[in-house]
Amino acid sequence: MSHQLATAPTASTRPVHIGDYLRQWRQRRHLSQLDLAGEADISTRHLSFVETGRATPSREMVLRLAERLDVPLRERNVLLVAAGFAPAFPQRSLDDPLLAPARQAIDLILKAHEPNPTLAVDRHWNLVAANRMVMPLLQGVAPEILALPLNVMRLSFHPNGLAPRTVNLAEWCAHLLERLHRQCEMTADPELIKLYQELKSYPVPARLGPLPAGAVAIPFKMRFGDDVLSFISTTMVFGTPVDITLSELAVETFFPADDATAARLRDMAARLK
Repeated sequence: MSHQLATAPTASTRPVHIGDYLRQWRQRRHLSQLDLAGEADISTRHLSFVETGRATPSREMVLRLAERLDVPLRERNVLLVAAGFAPAFPQRSLDDPLLAPARQAIDLILKAHEPNPTLAVDRHWNLVAANRMVMPLLQGVAPEILALPLNVMRLSFHPNGLAPRTVNLAEWCAHLLERLHRQCEMTADPELIKLYQELKSYPVPARLGPLPAGAVAIPFKMRFGDDVLSFISTTMVFGTPVDITLSELAVETFFPADDATAARLRDMAARLK
């Protein structure tokens, strides 16, 4: 992987006021002041004044700029506080009664996808919930890797995790690293950046050459007993979250990529009843 990531901000590089934050997010999105001003329907002069601290934006202006910059909800609260306003987006535990409908929806989705392995992860790729098809596939993984919080990315890369059983390890891990790199770029989350650097330190072979002609998705191929199971993955997120926890939650489903895998999953599900 040739991607380079900026390290987490140091004390000398952390933003000082709202203008610093906005400028950093604008630059992270590769937008000029003219681009952002046009999208936010304000003058370039006013945006320049906000970024340099010569003008103080209203609450509505902060939220509008954050929306145009696709700033994560967690960081929108940071912007609001930096501008002198109260946070707008709550962060609740999934056990909070107010999130009970969302938790029920997650549990329903996990169950409905059986016999396909499906799991929910938080913003740092820690396992939040999984259906009953997931744990049987993790037989043989070292207990320290499965200890909570179980990090799904680390599970995939670690020599004591799934790496030794992943048939297309170089291809699959390159895909995961690229995905994590995009998340780091989008969120600038120090913990994600730290995780990215950790994963790069594991002894994973480099991917050789481009994907095969006609490929539509990168499969995940793992040894399971005498079989090789092949999956394609999809990701679901909540479409209009206003809670930070929900906005950072992702549900990952692994669908069989061939008939043999589908048959094996059906057999596993029948044995689990």
